[in-house]
Amino acid sequence: MAEDYYQVLGVDKKASADEIKKAYRKLAVKWHPDKNPNNKAAEEKFKKISEAYAVLSDAKKRDEYDQFGSADRYRQQYSQEDIFRDFDLDEILRSFGFGSGRGRTTFRTSRRGGGPQDYEDPFSGIFSGGGGRHYANMPQKGQDVEYNLSISLEESVMGSDKKISLQMENRIEDINVKIPPGISSGKKLRLPGKGLAGYNGGQNGDLYLNVNVMPHPIFARDGNDLYIEKTIKFTQAALGTTIDVPTLEGATKRLKIAPGTQNNTKIRMKGYGVPGLKGSLKGDQYVKINIEVPKKLTDRQIKLVDQLANEGM
Repeated sequence: MAEDYYQVLGVDKKASADEIKKAYRKLAVKWHPDKNPNNKAAEEKFKKISEAYAVLSDAKKRDEYDQFGSADRYRQQYSQEDIFRDFDLDEILRSFGFGSGRGRTTFRTSRRGGGPQDYEDPFSGIFSGGGGRHYANMPQKGQDVEYNLSISLEESVMGSDKKISLQMENRIEDINVKIPPGISSGKKLRLPGKGLAGYNGGQNGDLYLNVNVMPHPIFARDGNDLYIEKTIKFTQAALGTTIDVPTLEGATKRLKIAPGTQNNTKIRMKGYGVPGLKGSLKGDQYVKINIEVPKKLTDRQIKLVDQLANEGM
């Protein structure tokens, strides 16, 4: 089966540049030779993922690769020098926390359409006995961790202090999380230093919580506004009435329904919505009025309705 750079990195062909970088970082940390000393299989894996990243992280190379569709066909057209041109592996690994200081060795290779050319092998310092060992002593940041956190609508609106238990490497860790008022589904909470342990004294990675707000049996949320439905009788809609409306905080507010209120009317309760994040305005609560039409009428009620109909109502 033909090798595919996207599969090597474990990403979709429509993956963004940021998703490709994150995938490579995760794999580079796992397969780096300093984590796998004297492991030829890990060395080959590291070279493969680095080659895939060298191509897919460059917009022009990625576009060319997509036209060929496989790594094997791409290598037939481009030499290793072409693949790694303008790709500074040393700088990339340093940004991942692997330090720097390795040397490079110049090799000679044949470029397509020409004779032997000199170029710098991007892996020479890592796999040689020279500068590569410098990485082993450098502090390296631990991996970041993502966790899906489900919270109630009340917690998302009013905020809360929540304790969660996570599997971290070979241990269970209890972590206290502060849920800010007004947070919504799709937001992320970052807890610095709560990820996996660093190496050689390096700082821990971060923990990212992907927030999901669970459905509520009564209230629905749209942005910073809350919605609730109340059903009233036809006569109440026609003549007007008052109803009791709950709020998410647990209080009950009495609301006046004007005579002639129509079905699906929305009544605004200003300031009873969701607090705004980062200085945005607090939302409102809206009450949607549903008018109940009786399915069965008594004989007397039928006569009364007929009378109203005859009077043009």
